[in-house]
Amino acid sequence: MKYLGKEISKPRIGVFDFTGCEGCELQLLNREDTLIDFLSLVEVVNFREASSDRSDEYEIAFVEGAVSRSDEVVRLKEIRRNAKLLVALGTCACFGGVNQLKNKFRLEEVVSEVYGDQGIETEEVRRISDVVRVDFAIPGCPVNKAEVEQIVVDLVTGADPSLPKFPVCVECKQKENICVVDLGEICLGPITRAGCGAICPTGKTGCFGCRGGAPEANFEAFGQIMEERGFSGAAVRERLDFYGGFKGVEV
Repeated sequence: MKYLGKEISKPRIGVFDFTGCEGCELQLLNREDTLIDFLSLVEVVNFREASSDRSDEYEIAFVEGAVSRSDEVVRLKEIRRNAKLLVALGTCACFGGVNQLKNKFRLEEVVSEVYGDQGIETEEVRRISDVVRVDFAIPGCPVNKAEVEQIVVDLVTGADPSLPKFPVCVECKQKENICVVDLGEICLGPITRAGCGAICPTGKTGCFGCRGGAPEANFEAFGQIMEERGFSGAAVRERLDFYGGFKGVEV
């Protein structure tokens, strides 16, 4: 197979889900206008949402979801052994996602509140990189389909994949949106890595930071601006903690 006149191999890929909603996997399938071209670059050998085929012979593994059970640890390590490249797919895999909010509480209290007296196995939520080595991470809740496609092209052709280094605010301004902070919303757009197309602020909802921090983000200045706009430190902290992408960040 050739791409831009260059002979390239067609890697076998597996897509796997752990603790999550599987929305990032659906993103790979729901843009039908590019799906055929996307699938022409790879051979899908393991993808529960797309095919009944199952194989452990793959070069690239895309892993969606966080880790929250002991059996998931065993399964993830097996996937890592089989894959030449492992890609964390989506916010849950990259940071723990919404699931990691339960780590703020006593685990037994969480289980009791949600499941009552029905026993269920669960552990503290961890991101994929806490368990195995991750070669590349694609954040987003859900991931941006176009971004994933470009990264797959880069991996297949031997190019170095990359993510935007600028914040969501840049994308927001490019769309000529009214700043949602001026509308009374907390927005993490100034400190969150771009790549989503500023979809939340465009819908008049403040950014929740699902893509994690932008490189060289000025967290101190962001905190000062939020304080000047009358937002409490507790409210800002709650927003920062929502997806787990700002762990350890102080504003």
